[in-house]
Amino acid sequence: MNGQGAVIMPTLHGSRPDQATGLRQAMNPPALGPMSKVQVVAVSSGKGGVGKTNVVVNLAVASARQGRKVLVMDADLALGNVDIVLGVTPKYTIEDVLSGHQRLSQVLTPGPAGIHILPATSGGQEFSHLNYEQQLHLQSAFLQLPDPPDLLCIDCAAGISANVLYFSLVAHETLIVVTPDPSSLTDAYALVKILSTRYHLRSFRLLINRAKNVQEGKEVFRKFSLVTDRFLTLRLDYVGCIPLDDYIGMAVTQQRAVCDLYPRAPSSRAFHTLATHVHQWTGDPSWQGGFQLFGPAAMAATQTVMEG
Repeated sequence: MNGQGAVIMPTLHGSRPDQATGLRQAMNPPALGPMSKVQVVAVSSGKGGVGKTNVVVNLAVASARQGRKVLVMDADLALGNVDIVLGVTPKYTIEDVLSGHQRLSQVLTPGPAGIHILPATSGGQEFSHLNYEQQLHLQSAFLQLPDPPDLLCIDCAAGISANVLYFSLVAHETLIVVTPDPSSLTDAYALVKILSTRYHLRSFRLLINRAKNVQEGKEVFRKFSLVTDRFLTLRLDYVGCIPLDDYIGMAVTQQRAVCDLYPRAPSSRAFHTLATHVHQWTGDPSWQGGFQLFGPAAMAATQTVMEG
C-alpha cells in the first residue's frame, strides 16, 4: 500500500507467458454458458461480531433446502471461520487455489444440505489484501468450474479492507448485516459511505440481525435509512430481520447451522424467508446473471480498487 492507503498494482511482467495468456482468456470468455445463471451475493458488515458468518451459512442452507445449488466462499482470507461454524475439516483452502497447487473444484468442501464451501486460510496474512494477479487468478479459477452453482454467497471480512471493497463491488448484490447496537450501525454506515462515494456503488440491501421483534427491525432500518437518505445518494432496501433466538446459540455450540439442526426455530423460518427474497432478486428485470465477480465486469472493479 502507498501512503494514501491505495494498493499498489503489481505488474505481470514476471509471470510465465502461458499463465498471463490464460488469465487474459479467462477474463474474455467467448460465452459464459451456464455461468450466466449464477447469482453472486456479497455479505458484509462494518463491524465484527454481528453474526454475519452465521447469516451466510444459514442463508446458504436455507437456499439449498429450497432447491438451489449453493457455494459459500469464505472471503475473510486471513481469518476464515466458515468451516469452524459448520464443523467441517477442509483438506485444502483457497491458498491452494491461489498458489496453483489445486484446481478450485478440488478444494470445494461439502457442507450441510448439499452446499459446498471454499474455505479460507486461518492465521495467515499473505492473502489479506489480494493483489491484481491474485484477483485475476481467482477469476480464472471460478470461470473454469465444471459445475457452477446457482447461488454464490461471499462471506466478506468485517471492516473496510481492500478485499471487502473488491468483493462488495463485483457481486450482483451487497447485503449489509447490522444489529441494533449503535456501533454496528455506525461502522456499517462507514462501509456504505466508502462504497457509494468513492466507488459509486448505488444499491444496498440491509438485514437486521438479533432483532427483538419485527418492529425493532423496521425501526433500526428507518433510523439507518434516514441518515443515508440525507447524506448519500444510493438505494437502500430492507430485506427483513433475524430474531434473537436461543436456538441459534445452541446450534453454534454444536457447530451446526440452525436451519439444519432446528428447522422449526423462529430464526430458521426467518432465514428461509430471506432465502426466498434473495432468489426473487433474480426476477428483477434489471438483473443479469453470471459470474460478474469472475467475468469481464470484474476487471473494472479490480482496477478501481487498486487505484482507490
